[in-house]
Amino acid sequence: MGLSLRAATTCGLLFLMGMTLSASGPQAPPPAGAGQPPTSQAKPPAAPQPPATGQQPAQVQPPIFRAGVNVVRVDVIVTDEQGDVVTNLTKDDFEVQEDGKPQTVDLFKLVNSDGNPAPGAEPARPIRSLHDQEAEAARDDVRLFVIFLDDYHVRLSNSMRVREPLVKFLQTQLGPLDMVAIMYPLMSVRDLTFTRDPQTLLSAVRRFEGRKYNYSPRNPVEAQYAFYPAQTVEMVRNQVTLTALKGLAVRLGSLREGRKAVILVSEGFSSLLPPSLRDPIAGMGGAPPGTNNQLAEDRTRFLSDVDLQSDLRDVWDQANRHNTAFYALDPRGLATGEFDINEGVTSRLDGDILRSTQDTLMELANNTDGRAIINRNDLEKGLRQVVRDTSAYYLIGYNSTLSTPDGKFHKIEVKLKRPGLQLRSRKGYWAPTAEEAAKASAPPKPTPPAAVERALGAVEATPRDRVVGMWFGTARGENGRTRVTFVWEPLPPVPGEKRPEPARVTLLAATNAGQTFYRGPVPPDAVPAGEGATPPPDSAAALPTTGLRAASQVSFDANPGRIQVRVSVQNDKDQVIDTVQQELTVPDLTLPKVALSTPLVLRARTPREFQAITRQADPVPTPLREFRRTDRLLIRFVPYGPGGTVPAVTVRLLNRVGQKMSDVPVAPPADGTTSYQIDLPLAGLSPGQYLIEIKAAGESGDATELIAFRVIS
Repeated sequence: MGLSLRAATTCGLLFLMGMTLSASGPQAPPPAGAGQPPTSQAKPPAAPQPPATGQQPAQVQPPIFRAGVNVVRVDVIVTDEQGDVVTNLTKDDFEVQEDGKPQTVDLFKLVNSDGNPAPGAEPARPIRSLHDQEAEAARDDVRLFVIFLDDYHVRLSNSMRVREPLVKFLQTQLGPLDMVAIMYPLMSVRDLTFTRDPQTLLSAVRRFEGRKYNYSPRNPVEAQYAFYPAQTVEMVRNQVTLTALKGLAVRLGSLREGRKAVILVSEGFSSLLPPSLRDPIAGMGGAPPGTNNQLAEDRTRFLSDVDLQSDLRDVWDQANRHNTAFYALDPRGLATGEFDINEGVTSRLDGDILRSTQDTLMELANNTDGRAIINRNDLEKGLRQVVRDTSAYYLIGYNSTLSTPDGKFHKIEVKLKRPGLQLRSRKGYWAPTAEEAAKASAPPKPTPPAAVERALGAVEATPRDRVVGMWFGTARGENGRTRVTFVWEPLPPVPGEKRPEPARVTLLAATNAGQTFYRGPVPPDAVPAGEGATPPPDSAAALPTTGLRAASQVSFDANPGRIQVRVSVQNDKDQVIDTVQQELTVPDLTLPKVALSTPLVLRARTPREFQAITRQADPVPTPLREFRRTDRLLIRFVPYGPGGTVPAVTVRLLNRVGQKMSDVPVAPPADGTTSYQIDLPLAGLSPGQYLIEIKAAGESGDATELIAFRVIS
């Protein structure tokens, strides 16, 4: 009977198994910010994939095998009797054995970080793109945390109880270098985005709502199961959550080899509901009376437990393979029972299920070198231990005596020569198969040039909670100065998501010394306070209506060098709904060398819009970089050469890795204008990311501008 229950979910899993995993390689997450609870827009993720390079972790996590050498890395946490981390040990204090055979330690390093930059080290950088996220995650002094809010396995009342400890953890335990992401079971790892913005994280935690035993569908995928039996839905939920955890481990492993911590907020997993809760239709009541055949019931529960144990083992195997430690946080606290008295569960069965769910949390934690924070009301103390474990540990590496990759589990035992200390490390690792080792030894695939990565990062740089798109451009100004143009445009609405509507934007541009170049609304309502600012043409009148508010711009002259800009966005009630502050480097375009103005991107959605844009002398560009295949782009720019010379201009269309796809025709200036123009219909491009490379070359050198954009269907 247990096997038949598992088989009953097969068709359901075909829908859900794709919902969470996107296992390998850098994925482009949506703009910055923490994960959100599943909504009606939830999309099924791809099925789990095996590790792309045969990586094995360190510490509780398997090692990485590179270039045919069996390099094993182990993270070791050493504490004294008071639980404080010991940081004064040396290489000679450790002994390492693999399958009972002594190993020679080749790498020994103390990783010690409190989340603050060391004196003279690079400060924390804002996370604006996938490139920023991956670059910062690779730093040794950066700690990575993921808070996994398992709403499928947390009751509503307990989710409300756990919010405050998580909020205090985010407010008091993290440093400026720490990177945190929030994930839900139905969230794809494609959307996993690390941030250093505490307000984004706090907002996501405070919205956490547990849904355990609540089967009301919240999105079209869940609606497919509205009339399934409750037991089937519970099994599907188990699979969704555990599949998400496997995908998360793989994604974290792609970011770096060092220790990563996942705080799993969950009440654990149960293989079989009590008879009184096995509703024929989930959430609609009508459960059959309890069975009188206890032998059949015990057999069913045993077979279901076997299936669940197999699924849990798959999770911690992936976690070990990708150096990820699970810290299971049970929001029930010091629990005496799992079910309410009105749910008709006997006290004996209630206690058995409570212990079994706690055991699943302990298994995930113990087998990944994490900790199970269960049966305690002081959850904050357990969260502080998560930070301590991640802050200081020894990284030990050795070349395994394993002669050939065999794909088998190899036991690792780390011993201390000093008495009175406690040691924690992973129990072993799964060696790669011959095929995985061959992939790991293969030459790395070519990566995009750094300039291409930066350009693509600009496409991904809009945080999830941003309400407007913004763009700054430069061109030659008067009297040796540089003309700076600022453009903003409301971001398109996201179906199913509510966010404040921007009504007006104000801009302040000044130097650190206090020289102000512009201060006021955009577009200006009156003469601005800055020097040389000019209002834009009435773009709303110049373009035909499209149902969306047109972009607005302002231009002002500034001295070359660094300036500080602050953008404030208000709604129609004059309430500030967003602020952005950043530093800009204004180039000197009067130097005797080849240079380019920042290209202006003009978008036409219809033939009528295209005609209107071509008639305008100074149309307002769009700051957005996501377009539909029905759009048509006009890109305008000015090349500058020393002494009035005209550089040679070439334009190419590149794919997302910087490879040339085709040459793009460019029209030279006409009718007294100084701008070159590119006419680029997007109908011939398939959905994806692209770049336009504009290059101006002369005797004094060359200059290149890259415009990255995304085409959607």
